[in-house]
Order: sequence, then C-alpha cells, then structure tokens
Amino acid sequence: MSVTRNGWTAYAIAAVVLVLDQLSKFWIVDVLRLPEYATVEVIWPLQFTRIWNQGISFGLLQAGHNLARWGLVVFSVIVAGLLASWARTQARALAAVGLGLVIGGAIGNAIDRARYGAVVDFIDVQRLGFFPWIFNVADSGITIGVILLLLDSLRRDRPADGVGSPT
Repeated sequence: MSVTRNGWTAYAIAAVVLVLDQLSKFWIVDVLRLPEYATVEVIWPLQFTRIWNQGISFGLLQAGHNLARWGLVVFSVIVAGLLASWARTQARALAAVGLGLVIGGAIGNAIDRARYGAVVDFIDVQRLGFFPWIFNVADSGITIGVILLLLDSLRRDRPADGVGSPT
C-alpha cells in the first residue's frame, strides 16, 4: 500500500521537528557551550538552562544505568517505527500532524541518548510559577503530538473504509 498524502505530511513534520530539535541542541551545547545548570536570560518568562535528562520526557523515570539508556533508545526507535507505520496510511490530517510531532520528538531524544548518554534539555519557563520542568523541542513535539492524537480520537466522524485506524 502506498503512503497517503497525510502520511507524507506526518513524515515531513517529523523531519522538521527532528531538525529543529537537533539544531537547537547543537546551538546550546556546541555553539553557546552553555555549562550544565547555567542560565541565559532570553525574554520573560523564557530562559535557557542546560541540564542532562536521563529520564523520559520532563525528567520522568530517571534511567541512570547504561542498560536503561540503551533500552530507552531502542524503545524510542521502535515506537517511532510503529507510529511511522500507522502514519503511512493515515486518513485524518489532525492525527497525521500529531503522529509527525511524536515521531520527530522520539527520534530526536533517542539521538541524544545514543550520542550523549542523556537528553539535552534547556527550555526553561519555571518563572511562570506553575511549570517546574526544563524541556526541549523534542519534548514539546511529543507533548503537543499526544494532545493532538487525543483530540483526534474524540472526533465522532471516522473514515468509512477504516484506513488510518491503528488496528
């Protein structure tokens, strides 16, 4: 079966998220050379504070052991592959956008884990007072993508031929 138009959209979005994620991390780590826990003021409430995240998105489930690190890399790649397979025949635009965001984010964080042993996080809006996490472009893609997939799942209309359904 060929890739649908929405499938190509998902792949394009995944590629954009991946490139933006890796470029932003390169800029923080290799151009600015921002030391760990150092903070650069951007514009209120945004600041850049570089940390190494050994857990999953937003520092959840810390994985300090090397086996856990590579397990998360493999898991992320498998999830991205399964989502890419689902996106291939996606009939719904909102789901395709959500899938693309999650795929790009999962691959971006997997690259960090394989390359550095942890994920580079640096976007810090803690001054807002209600969001205590430091995150990155990939985390944003994953979070927004999951929200879009959940919103899409609440829609009443379904494709008549079942194309695009995950089953």
